[in-house]
Amino acid sequence: MDTIASLFSFITTPVSWVIVQFHTVYGAIFGPDTGWAWGLSIVSLVILIRICLIPLFVKQIKSTRAMQTLQPEMKKIQERYKNDKQRQSEEMMKLYKETGTNPLSSCLPILAQSPFFFALYHVLNGIATGDTIGVINKSLLESAQKAHIFGAPLAAKFTDSSAKVESLGASLTDVRVVTAVMIVLMSASQFYTQRQLMTKNVDTTVKTPFMQQQKMLMYVFPVMFAVFGINFPVGVLVYWLTTNVWTMGQQMYVIHNNPTPGSKAQAAYLERLQKHVAHHGKTRNRRERAIVKAIVVKGRDRNEFERKFINGLTKAGLAAQADGSVEKSDGSAVAVAEDGTPTTTGAPKRQQPKRQSKSQRQSGGAKPAGDTEATTSATSLSKSDGPSDEPSDEPSDEPKDAKPAGAAGAKKAASKPGSGTRSKAQSSQRKGQQRPKSPSKK
Repeated sequence: MDTIASLFSFITTPVSWVIVQFHTVYGAIFGPDTGWAWGLSIVSLVILIRICLIPLFVKQIKSTRAMQTLQPEMKKIQERYKNDKQRQSEEMMKLYKETGTNPLSSCLPILAQSPFFFALYHVLNGIATGDTIGVINKSLLESAQKAHIFGAPLAAKFTDSSAKVESLGASLTDVRVVTAVMIVLMSASQFYTQRQLMTKNVDTTVKTPFMQQQKMLMYVFPVMFAVFGINFPVGVLVYWLTTNVWTMGQQMYVIHNNPTPGSKAQAAYLERLQKHVAHHGKTRNRRERAIVKAIVVKGRDRNEFERKFINGLTKAGLAAQADGSVEKSDGSAVAVAEDGTPTTTGAPKRQQPKRQSKSQRQSGGAKPAGDTEATTSATSLSKSDGPSDEPSDEPSDEPKDAKPAGAAGAKKAASKPGSGTRSKAQSSQRKGQQRPKSPSKK
């Protein structure tokens, strides 16, 4: 560890200068030789570094989400070229280039933080050995050696001997208890940060090897911190515990306000957003408008939680607009079906009458109710066209007791549904008007 720290000795001067400036401020309040002054100086150094690393943290979030989105495509490439590792690597690099993603972007905050971490370790190790480093002169060195945090000196380690600990003005029991508690808190905070990332902020609809890798890191990182923590000075443990707590709080803020699409955190966030928008009748700030706009633009690609959010706004009488705003909907509200397509829910459409087939039209069935008069007139017309049974004054050449064959045919035609009554009756009447046969002579 000392060899690695010496590689970053070029940055020990800026780090020691920042610590001394904070120590000047806190020393005036708590006293220059107290553990509060030196401990809060280290905590302030962490906060300053993490504030400067916020842009890298934002880039890390975007890169992590982009990698989660690419997991299905990466899995296809691995299955397609599982026997050709070189071609698999080439296709992976091509995919990264086309999408503009970088796998190393998720490690940027840790890589950028490493020089400050090792520089601080180099400074505290110099305090333990009695060497002046950077801007820390002899008087500041003596003040730092007198500083204790809960009875443990800043430069003491868990693995130090009792003689070395006594030379720093402390007992071995106090040092080991304080360092053990700090190591446990450091590992627990790291485990909780990784666990909330896996359980709340991961898209549950996609099962990829990336999720298994993150799950493995959730257990590996705390063990690594516990193993390396026993070799860290108390001041470095203060630094690392502070940065873990900052990371945990920062992660909780991101999960609460900007969750990963398809995750449980997004479902909880959209539920809260729906209640707020329904209560106020509008989106309250730019961030809410950006989220609503992103959901509207997705269209059919919305996930289950996003469709539920749009449907909830519709039930509340609101409609999400393309610019991210929310307006009151009119009588015909726009809802979203299960497949993501918008559907209009309002007054029912007027149903058109069913078109009859040719056989139905010929059979004369299923006539509309409005055509009652036409049906009645057609029936009366067909009856009037046929021969009447009432006596007529006109002379007839046919015998009285002989019924014309045409009348019988007309009645038979009229009794059959679906036949053209008028045309068949007229044709039968014409055919029936024939001369009676003369009686045969026997």
